Amino acid sequence: MSRRHQNFRNYRQEQRLTQQRVLAAAVFVLLMAVVLMARLFYLQVIEHELYQTKANDNRVMLVTEPPPRGLIYDRNGLVLADNRPIHSLTVIPERVESFPKLKQMLSGIIDISDSEWEDFDDRRKEYRRPYQSLTLKSQLTDEEWAKVSVDLYKLDGVQVEAQLTRYYPYGEAFAHAVGYVGRITTKDLETVDKLAYQGALFIGKTGVEGFYEKTLFGEAGLSKVEVNARGRIMSELERQNPTPGKDLHLYLDARLQQYAYDLLGEYTGSVVAIDPTTGGILALVSKPGYDPNLFVRGISVDDYATLRQSKKLPLFNRALRGGYPPASTIKPFMGLAGLEYGFSSWTERYFAKGYYQINPDGRRYRDWKRTGHGWINLERSIIESVDTYYYQLANKMGITPIHNFLTRFGFGQTTLLDLSGESHGLLPSNEWKKAKYKEPWYPGDSVNVGIGQGFMVATPLQIAAATSALASKGHYFYPRMTRLVGDHPAEFEDGLGDEHDIVLKDQRNWDRMIDAMRKVITDAHGTARRLQGTDYEIAGKTGTGQVFSLQEDQEYDADSLEKRLHDHALFIGFAPARNPKISVFAIFENGGSSSKPADLTKALFDAYLHDDYPARYDYLKGDKND
Repeated sequence: MSRRHQNFRNYRQEQRLTQQRVLAAAVFVLLMAVVLMARLFYLQVIEHELYQTKANDNRVMLVTEPPPRGLIYDRNGLVLADNRPIHSLTVIPERVESFPKLKQMLSGIIDISDSEWEDFDDRRKEYRRPYQSLTLKSQLTDEEWAKVSVDLYKLDGVQVEAQLTRYYPYGEAFAHAVGYVGRITTKDLETVDKLAYQGALFIGKTGVEGFYEKTLFGEAGLSKVEVNARGRIMSELERQNPTPGKDLHLYLDARLQQYAYDLLGEYTGSVVAIDPTTGGILALVSKPGYDPNLFVRGISVDDYATLRQSKKLPLFNRALRGGYPPASTIKPFMGLAGLEYGFSSWTERYFAKGYYQINPDGRRYRDWKRTGHGWINLERSIIESVDTYYYQLANKMGITPIHNFLTRFGFGQTTLLDLSGESHGLLPSNEWKKAKYKEPWYPGDSVNVGIGQGFMVATPLQIAAATSALASKGHYFYPRMTRLVGDHPAEFEDGLGDEHDIVLKDQRNWDRMIDAMRKVITDAHGTARRLQGTDYEIAGKTGTGQVFSLQEDQEYDADSLEKRLHDHALFIGFAPARNPKISVFAIFENGGSSSKPADLTKALFDAYLHDDYPARYDYLKGDKND
């Protein structure tokens, strides 16, 4: 009988296998622990600052507080742009459960326009900081404030805040110089620090307000606040108060500005006055103007349409952008150009008949005096404003010397240091006409430019600045609005420079030309002899700018023309003639006779030089003298 084979378990082998598995598991666990510890070390030690910052970002938020806007003063300390306290309706988005419901509730309490809601929605989406209050409606009336206050307990997230708003106390006469602020739009937010402007109501749009926006705005205050998971503010951790914007002190003289605006009467036009010793703009008038306060809280559709559709273009800044033929006011500069390049002299005589011809059988370019002036020289050509003298002078010179010389006086350029929107005007040249019209420059083109007509176009500011340079015998200051920023002299863009000297081959020609312009007033045949009788000397030059071209034998008959086709009336002048303190350019659009701007300029000289304004302007005196 055979014995059946029996299998026995190998306990020693099983024990060894178990030990190997336990060891492998222990090594794996230990390895994972090491990896975990390494990861923890990396996150908590090496990347501590990064994740601490991220954690704080989830817990700590920044809330901005807009600073008080800097004020704008005239040269005598009169406030031209002020801040006034108002009450505004603001909303904290994170506290609002339903905006459609809020809109419905508020609409039953006060009137909030669609544009105000759209602006609010745009800003709410742009900022994406639900804990920051945003202005829905600014400048609540007392009645609106009372109505909202009654129901405020039902309006979650809505509050009435005290804020500062811009106010322009002197209205339309200063609108084009000082400018205005308006509500911040999404387009504005593309060019500014969004965080800094988060709680701001307004931003500078035009004029000094727009150019000096950064300076006037200041620096926003910042508060670090602790928020919960919903973004609700729990506590304030740290606070940095806002830094107010810097005040601006302008060269502008408020009384002179308002007086010039009023003296234009019912005419549209412009007046620019400059201090020849500094280049400071004493008056920058464009008429008609508009009330800048309309734009502060958001101009209504109807009001804006009225301004846009007005035929007198009140929104158009004529002083900076108006393009006018300088007419006979260009003749002193043309005379100096002829002397500079040897095409004329003070002693050379010219027989001025009533017309000039380039060719014996060619077109007749007529003088304003049909019978002519007889034998004259350069001085008499200025005194009597002889067109034919400048026809022949321009024809002899050609456009290149004219262009090169007038460029030195700022024509055809933008030279204003601290306002935006200035036009270049047009100082034509051979190259310009070829590029524009694909035609060469003709002698007849030069003839027209010789009396400030034809292709030449200049702005009131350009003519005023050139006149100021003539008054100071060639010291050209780039015109500027601002004298002081805070307590320090205004500084301008590097590389532009703010002045240069126009040096003539014979510097005595400055005095001779100024003397000729003085005789425009004192001489019995001077075109501005009506200004005689002052206790100081005036140097000046009249001008009549054609609105349309006359045919060769066509007579100008103002009575038969529509008012819009009447000639522009211009005048340049400075006083006292030998030691000038003020230079002026004035234009009456379609004013006809140059006596209007001449009379206006004399009135401004009397008031400014004697500090003797009509009593009705006493409210613009200010409280300190420059």
